[in-house]
Amino acid sequence: MSWTQHLKVGEADVYSLTDGQFRLDGGAMFGSVPKVLWERASPADALNRIRLRINPLLIRLGGHNILVETGFWDQGGAKFEAMYALDRDETVFRGLSDLSLSTEDIHLVVNTHLHFDHAGRNVTLTGEPTFPNARYVVQKQELEDARHTHERNRASYIPEYIEPLADAGLFDIVDGEHELLPGLSVLPLPGHNLGQQGVVLRSGGQTLVYVADLIPTLAHAPLPYIMGYDLYPVTTLETRKKYLPGWFEEGAVICTPHDSDSAFARLEEGKKGGWVLAAP
Repeated sequence: MSWTQHLKVGEADVYSLTDGQFRLDGGAMFGSVPKVLWERASPADALNRIRLRINPLLIRLGGHNILVETGFWDQGGAKFEAMYALDRDETVFRGLSDLSLSTEDIHLVVNTHLHFDHAGRNVTLTGEPTFPNARYVVQKQELEDARHTHERNRASYIPEYIEPLADAGLFDIVDGEHELLPGLSVLPLPGHNLGQQGVVLRSGGQTLVYVADLIPTLAHAPLPYIMGYDLYPVTTLETRKKYLPGWFEEGAVICTPHDSDSAFARLEEGKKGGWVLAAP
């Protein structure tokens, strides 16, 4: 059965696709939160890894096909894929095909950030753009950081899917909040790294937000549930405090990039303050 899930947001059609499943260490995924708390929502395997999904988003708006995220790096080899327990039960390409779309039908790609589990499908095996008719939107800060790495972030960026696009001038580089189309914009969401951006869709009085790794899964909605992978965890906290109350007031649909079960959710106030995410 296909993972693809559909939601109507005003005049836009939104489809949550998938590029498969993978696993990461549960302790790293929940930072300082004790395992006795996080494992209730995210059970770990024998290696303490939790199951995650790669969830790109397709937005069809005003005759445009916009793809948010491209998928997991597909050229890492067997050892790389085994380390992350990568399971290509579905691919982003199958999801597009199920909607009668090909890679040539994508007009715009949004890279929320350039980590290998989000932007890894940016190029083909031969280094050509996977989506040949698209421009790739990325924050200026993120592209700079991805091309000038340091010891703390180097493992997250792989030049093979970044440099060909940079050399070909296919990145649309934005700096801060930016409107892509009427009703569709990108919004800086720093914390996981400095150049991360989310996508905000407003149409027909409705709002949808693709939050990137600001909230990687539904289980990460409580304010302290911040990944150990975040380079700037206090900034993550500040960004959440800045935006979550407004998204709650709007009744925004929240899309997380890695929840393994639910594509869409809404914010609810937690019993002890803060927030939780609940699937419809």
